[in-house]
Amino acid sequence: MTDTATEEDKDPDIELFVKAGSDGESIGNCPFSQRLFMILWLKGVVFNVTTVDLKRKPADLHNLAPGTHPPFLTFQGEVLTDVNKIEEYLEEKLAPPKYPKLMAKNRESNAAGNDTFAKFSAYVKNTRPDKHRTLEKSLDKALAKLDEYLISPLPDEVQTGESKRKYLDGDELTLADCNLLPKLHVIKVVAKKYRNYNIPSEFRGVWRYLDNVSKRDEFTNTCASDAEIELAYKDVAKRLGK
Repeated sequence: MTDTATEEDKDPDIELFVKAGSDGESIGNCPFSQRLFMILWLKGVVFNVTTVDLKRKPADLHNLAPGTHPPFLTFQGEVLTDVNKIEEYLEEKLAPPKYPKLMAKNRESNAAGNDTFAKFSAYVKNTRPDKHRTLEKSLDKALAKLDEYLISPLPDEVQTGESKRKYLDGDELTLADCNLLPKLHVIKVVAKKYRNYNIPSEFRGVWRYLDNVSKRDEFTNTCASDAEIELAYKDVAKRLGK
């Protein structure tokens, strides 16, 4: 009888494969890798992480998930490669009472800030000085929209002016944060380095959000270093022409 109980108490066998950094070992810049890393950490499940050096992808990995770039995951031996489907799968398989539910309560939280990364990419890849200001304004506008969401009280909050919640959907991290935060961090690091752009200080909600998550191991320990992120954008962030 005890054997069955022990079997049930055991965590599933999970291995997450993420992109390696420039040294081939540390965590590389990949918001999708970090998203899955954060989800597994927040679930409180025991799992292994393997960093994959894309320059020297080992043959056994190539056989495991041919033609696939990290992140991907093995769950009890099954190979999963689609990030959105992996997220759904983990939410379904690692469920209460043993593991916390991470789905946001408010549907709007999942869409908050979802256009910021596209606006940032256009801004940082642009080489034409005449378009620079317009693209910068477009990024500001997307961040302002996110800021508005973060400072507006959620339906279940006591409506006393500005929301003081820590994250998108409340005081706990959810799947919505796992998706947005890695991208928001890249925006902060890369725009500063290559465009001397700081997220405007009047976006109090955005800064509070970034500050709160900087105190969480689930974020800081799954994140590539600033130097890795900057390196990843070295060729992407084109110089502005004269």
